[in-house]
Amino acid sequence: MTTTFPASPDLLAVQAAQGPVQGGAWLLIALPLLGAAVLLIAGRRADGWGHLLGSATVIAAFAYGVALFTSIAGDAQPVRELHVFSWIPVEALQVDFGLRLDPLSMVFVLLITGVGALIHLYSIGYMAHDQEGRTGRHNTERRRFFAYLNLFVAAMLVLVLGNSFVTLYLGWEGVGLASYLLIGFWQQRPSAAAAATKAFVMNRVGDVGLALAIFLLFAKLGTTQYTEVFARAGELTPGVLLAITLLLLLGACGKSGQVPLQAWLPDAMEGPTPVSALIHAATMVTAGVYLIARANPLYTLSPDGRLVVTIIGAVTLLVGCVIGCAYDDIKKVLAYSTVSQIGYMILAVGLGPAGYALGIMHLLTHGFFKAGLFLGAGSVMHAMRDEVNMRRFGGLAKHLPITFATFALGYLALIGFPFLSGYYSKDAIIEAAFGQDGWRGWVFGGAALLGAALTAFYMTRLVLMTFFGEKRWQDLKTADGQDYHPHESPAIMTGPMIVLAVGSVGAGMFLASGDRLVTFLAPSLGALEESHGGALPHSVIPVLTVVLSALGALVAWLLVGRKPVPVTRPERVSPVVRAARADLGGNALNDAVAVKPTAGLTRGLVAFDRAAVDGAVTGLAGALQLGSGWARRRQNGFVRSYALSMLCGGVLLIGALLVVGTP
Repeated sequence: MTTTFPASPDLLAVQAAQGPVQGGAWLLIALPLLGAAVLLIAGRRADGWGHLLGSATVIAAFAYGVALFTSIAGDAQPVRELHVFSWIPVEALQVDFGLRLDPLSMVFVLLITGVGALIHLYSIGYMAHDQEGRTGRHNTERRRFFAYLNLFVAAMLVLVLGNSFVTLYLGWEGVGLASYLLIGFWQQRPSAAAAATKAFVMNRVGDVGLALAIFLLFAKLGTTQYTEVFARAGELTPGVLLAITLLLLLGACGKSGQVPLQAWLPDAMEGPTPVSALIHAATMVTAGVYLIARANPLYTLSPDGRLVVTIIGAVTLLVGCVIGCAYDDIKKVLAYSTVSQIGYMILAVGLGPAGYALGIMHLLTHGFFKAGLFLGAGSVMHAMRDEVNMRRFGGLAKHLPITFATFALGYLALIGFPFLSGYYSKDAIIEAAFGQDGWRGWVFGGAALLGAALTAFYMTRLVLMTFFGEKRWQDLKTADGQDYHPHESPAIMTGPMIVLAVGSVGAGMFLASGDRLVTFLAPSLGALEESHGGALPHSVIPVLTVVLSALGALVAWLLVGRKPVPVTRPERVSPVVRAARADLGGNALNDAVAVKPTAGLTRGLVAFDRAAVDGAVTGLAGALQLGSGWARRRQNGFVRSYALSMLCGGVLLIGALLVVGTP
């Protein structure tokens, strides 16, 4: 890709939103937020129609987003801001609640509302079979589920549309709250409650980094508005810039499941499968990528900050791939696939002007094929009585033809099969990584290339264990004890899967053709800088990527496809497999670095509170009680006692006078 753009997107004039379409952009947030409020306030009275209202609000937001996108795309000045109201007018801290309408925010609006609408429709069918034993009441909590989905979409829209870091932080925390409610939706399950708590707490670690970065920006520049911060970024010293970029990266790691804060993301699979698709495909986990891309003027001025971002992305994409090879839970394999693919995006935006737009392109294509894969996994679970162990699947291709076809297209797009979506977006990142000078090209390009081979391996393994081979589900029984026969999902579920499969096939070609997406994003991300050197010739890299991906798929077929899959997981495995099953020490690292020290500090503070704080309070009270008791006993009403007291006082007074008067 070779394109010429303005030198810096931050020097472009930002104008006020104009016209009824742009002026009403706040409706994008208001519609799903209103839906959430109505469903939560109406309570059980909305059980019969809550899912319809929840879906309608997001569909309406998507329709409005398309109109707004068209308005921005056809505008000579594609960067505009809409003032909604004065939010925090506190002396020097003046924060308006405003929306930034530019190419970057608009592509996220279409992704969030478009994929979100499909997931809402899918959820109508998926949650219809939410039986007693999950929610405790037969099919009465679907309304609450859709309220949480609406709340999540509204918070995500605040995050990407806000025109300041403070507004972004509002959406950031709103997404964290909504994800907590959705992951723990089946709260009567201890595992779901624990997973929701883990996600909430681990995200708070990253949120502290984001908050500190915002504090530092305000302390140094006196503002948090994007336009002012980016225009004055050159005033920041290199040390301050590095600190801010690293703190922003910490926030991105927490929200996007990057090393070392990735352990919460696979556990989030305890939530309903539509939640997994919404969180892991198109919305929450991409927030970190959006944050770094949005703050691109800061990262462009901080080469060291970008280098750390790139290292984190490269490490994460490999960690996700390795662990994904060892799991048998279909949803957790897809979860670690998300960890890996977000690693590719972080790697891309860490490359700076050579990768900002490429990271966003992979984010968009990933939204299609990963959402389709998660919904396909949900369809398999729907057919297999909520079984998630792939060792209990097998031979499902002929029983679930639509699910298999859509899942297969998502799988091919993910592994980068030629001319499908992933081929255009992921391969472009690999080329950009190899295009770096010196050791960086070999290290980052090599990591991205190895990740492509491992992705083909674990995804081929998943497809073979699920849809091919012998049946391993004969012992499943229906509620009345009859033999169970897998069945295809209803049209309300397969319809969104088909739409996402179409995106998995054609989205990459559409976005890459004529540098369409790169050109569109130029006002927000600047020019795409293509290197002309690097570790390997650009013409070799696509061929090498396809060959290694084919090799990974072949190895998976040799290990899984040619022989029966044991129903029980083998325990005698290599140390590498054991380490991968243990998440490569991710949970152990978090326990050692964060959980245990924090728990120890908490116990120490509790002990100090009891011994010192409470001890001082109770000790003072005890001393006063003793003193008052002693004084009370002196006031006994006997004249002889008072006379004795007067005598003692007189003696002490005379003694003091004698001592003072002595030379």
